[in-house]
Formats: sequence, structure tokens, C-alpha cells
Amino acid sequence: MSEIETTVIAPAGAGWPRLEAITAAAGRRAGAAASLMLLIVAWETTSRSGLVTAFLLPPLSAVLGRVWDDALSGDLAVNLGLTLYRALTGFAIAAVGGVLLGISMTRLRWVRWFFDPIVSVGFPMPKIAFLPVFMLWLGLYDVSKISMTVFNAIFPVITATMAAAEGVERQLLWSARSLGASDRQLLREIILPAALPQILTGLQVALPISMIVTIVTEMLMGGQGLGGAMIGASRFADSPGVFAGIVEIAVAGLCVVRGIAVLRRRLLVWHQETRETTTV
Repeated sequence: MSEIETTVIAPAGAGWPRLEAITAAAGRRAGAAASLMLLIVAWETTSRSGLVTAFLLPPLSAVLGRVWDDALSGDLAVNLGLTLYRALTGFAIAAVGGVLLGISMTRLRWVRWFFDPIVSVGFPMPKIAFLPVFMLWLGLYDVSKISMTVFNAIFPVITATMAAAEGVERQLLWSARSLGASDRQLLREIILPAALPQILTGLQVALPISMIVTIVTEMLMGGQGLGGAMIGASRFADSPGVFAGIVEIAVAGLCVVRGIAVLRRRLLVWHQETRETTTV
């Protein structure tokens, strides 16, 4: 019997979706670069035009020079390290505690009965109002700053985890149950993988909150850190120092947010959203 050779001919224009995705991604990057350059030029031009004094808006070149001086003196490394330590430690505690509590609230009735009112009241509440209480109870050092960060960051993790776990398709759970899966196997092999994308979304919301709250606590409690250095510069009317703190905080926040986005892609390498973005 002779073998019949078949050839698969790709349809015309099959490569166009990928080309369009690459073009769209390049356009977004070009737009981001253009807007950043426009901001830089506008800042430098406005500060040197005489429309505002150098005290109100120092030139960007002077601000970057101050950042460089802070880096050379070692102050930037110390302040950045302390801020990231407080923010990331608080975020890690909130992430672990929020995921565990969110899963427990969907699996155990008594846990939900006890914590659901607390989460319902605490999530929309401006929790920074508790800062004086934390200062009275825990003092002005790292314990109170990290605790305040955990208190603010844990609520979005809990709510995202609950919504994700409750949104798992019941057909998957019923099918696994019919095949004899235990509660632990359901949680490990069905619920957590299915809920992981939305849990990571909650973590992506909690991480910037952790950075913001850490900066605010450093400003109000004092001490070293990016927030403390910035408020210290303002007390001495050091305008370049204040704007240097803004630049340092912005760059640190951008790096942290990009880092968790990369982590999301690594953890969801099997997921449809990752396969779609890898074509870009």
C-alpha cells in the first residue's frame, strides 16, 4: 500500500495576528517612552523658564544630581533598603495570612461567621486612621510600621481569595468528588490552581498598598527610610531633597510592581493569559 503524503498549507494571513500583536506592543512602549520624555522636557523647561521659582520646582537635572549624591553617600541604599524591608515584609505576611484566611472562610462556616463582618467593615474603611492606635500600642519603630502595612494590605488579599475560591466551577468540584478526591486534594489540585489568577490579582493590588502605607508611616513616625528622608528634607526647606524623594519612591514602586507582574507570568505559565501575552 502506498503512503499518501499530505501537506498542510497555512491559511493566508495566518501570521498577521502575531504581527499585529507585536506592532501593538511596540506602539505601547513607544507611547510610554514619549509620554515620559514629554514629562521630563516639560519639567526641565518649566523650572528654568522663570514661571516658578527653583524652590517650588527645582530643575530635574538638580533633582537627579541630588539622587546621585544620595547614592554615593550611601543614604539612598540605607533608606531604600529599610523601606523595601518594611513594605515587603508586611506584604508577605498579608499575602500568606490573607490567602489562608480567605480559603478558610470559604471552606469553614465558623471561620466565615466570625471574620465576615470584620472584613465587610474593614475593607472599605480608611485604615490609616488606626495609625495613632498602632503608635500607642507598638511604638514608633519597625514593628508598628510593618503591622500597619499588614493591616492595610491583608483586606484586598482576603476578598480576592474568597471571590476566586467561590468562583471555581462547580462541575470541576463535582467531577473530582465523583472520582473520589478528598477535601485536601480538591483544595490542592482544583481550587488553588483555578483560583490562582484572581488571587494574584489581589496580591498585585496589595503590593502598591504596602508601599504606600510604608511611606506614609515613615513620614508620620519619622526615622530612616524613603518617607522619613523626604519629610526630613521638607522640614529643612530642602526642595531638591523633597523632589529627589519623589523620584526615588516612584522608581522603587515601579520596580516592585513590575517584579510582581513578572512573578505572575512565571506562576501562570500554564494559563491562557500567559500564552496570549507571550505572543506579544
